[in-house]
Amino acid sequence: MNSKVPFAAHEQDRIVYVRPVKAADLPDEIRTQLGGKQELYAVHNANGERLALVRDRKMAFVLARQNDLAPVTVH
Repeated sequence: MNSKVPFAAHEQDRIVYVRPVKAADLPDEIRTQLGGKQELYAVHNANGERLALVRDRKMAFVLARQNDLAPVTVH
């Protein structure tokens, strides 16, 4: 009998969520570093913890994939 967990079960642990974040919703110390940018993208784990904050959506997906994570968009 094969006791290994199927790959699909592990895949759920790797999912991260990418969503847009308005600069106005961020703390002052972050906003001062944005150079006028009005929207960023956040990468969150399944528990809602922010793992990263990046300048654009493409970068968020690249960052996730480089860390063996499976990004999905959240509206």
